[in-house]
Amino acid sequence: MEEVQGRNIICEVIEDSIAAKLSIKKGDKLLKINHQTIEDIIEYMFLLAEEELEIEIEKEDGSLKVYSIRKEYDEDLGIVFENPIIDEAKSCRNKCVFCFIDQLPKDMRKTLYFKDDDSRLSFLQGNFITLTNMSDNDIEKIIRYRISPINISIHTTDPDLRKKMLNNKTAGNIMKRLEKLSDAGIRMNGQIVLCPEINDGKNLDKTIEDLSRLYPAMVSVAVVPVGLTHFRENLYPLRCFNEKEAKETIHQIHRWQKKLLKEIGSRFIFLSDEFYVTAKQEIPTYEAYEDFPQLENGVGLMAKFYKEVQEHLPSIQNRDVKEKIVSVATGISAGDFMKKLCAEIERYLQPIKIQVYPIHNDFFGNTITVSGLITGSDIIKALRHKHLGVKLILPSSMFKAGENILLDDKTTDELERILNVPVIIAEVSGLDFINKIINDERNMEV
Repeated sequence: MEEVQGRNIICEVIEDSIAAKLSIKKGDKLLKINHQTIEDIIEYMFLLAEEELEIEIEKEDGSLKVYSIRKEYDEDLGIVFENPIIDEAKSCRNKCVFCFIDQLPKDMRKTLYFKDDDSRLSFLQGNFITLTNMSDNDIEKIIRYRISPINISIHTTDPDLRKKMLNNKTAGNIMKRLEKLSDAGIRMNGQIVLCPEINDGKNLDKTIEDLSRLYPAMVSVAVVPVGLTHFRENLYPLRCFNEKEAKETIHQIHRWQKKLLKEIGSRFIFLSDEFYVTAKQEIPTYEAYEDFPQLENGVGLMAKFYKEVQEHLPSIQNRDVKEKIVSVATGISAGDFMKKLCAEIERYLQPIKIQVYPIHNDFFGNTITVSGLITGSDIIKALRHKHLGVKLILPSSMFKAGENILLDDKTTDELERILNVPVIIAEVSGLDFINKIINDERNMEV
């Protein structure tokens, strides 16, 4: 019993749920379902699917209660755990040459320094894992419990190069593990962090060739450029892609997409938007991203956002709106794109004026250009003496999920006080963005 003493603690019981009707309380601990000890959230979700359950609960006073339950197949018990994955998340033991966490300055939010490499977080939250920190039993567990889809950081299929890039002598068996998961029908999405003169060029060709053989179990692969801050003291020497190299990479990937679309019916391999910005090339069309399997990697975000705005613009044409100035802050990489898009929106929403401010990233360095890594301090520095109009709109990607806290722990309240303007958070959605421009009411929700 000791192994579950510090976990499986129930922090909330949903009103009118099965658990509430059984008088299960906050502070109780779930020990077993159908005589099986619950070690993590995946086991809990798997066993919860049964229609007949016997659950063992340890009450706060130490007494044990056993409940027999009949329920619908998809019916939940109505309990929320203190830790959403029940036990501790598994941390990463790699020392990747490109690891972004190793490039963070000191004294930031503690949670930013945690390197997770947990298949449960991959399944539940979309996090990427390397498979290097997993035993064969862990792999079998993924297969047994049908943990799918999972997102996997691959980077290269060359065994020796992968060991070098991840600084892990066990990292070379990636293809064997991917093939085992593929044979078991586990769906996967892959990620390649591309580093100039390391895993690009011919090595990238070989990686794409290897991974495409796993389709359709390997659903898609995203290629993202290495991100480098100016906090890289004593780290592996890396550099960013230049314009010429970005163009060459785009040509290489488009060639593969054309080939694979003909052979397997999918483009399969996709580039993040940053490559097109660096190469100063137009982003592909909406249709080129198929069903957008890699949005979390910044793959097709601009194309999707543009399409959503275009779809909603006709519905707001000639709408009666008040004259006002609205400001929008974004990252440098999306600056020109947002200026062009907002100019189009202005034509439909006259007399509204939209000011777009691309924010330079002084905190991490000017090589970091995406919106999701902008800090409150850089927003304040860039906009403190600007006339921002009636509101400042910021994308939700700048904030901690579900909260109004930026990377450096500054809040929307602080920004409002210093910039003397209401700060509105917009989802990365064309419809929500347009509504946040039009609407006068204050909406501080993320």
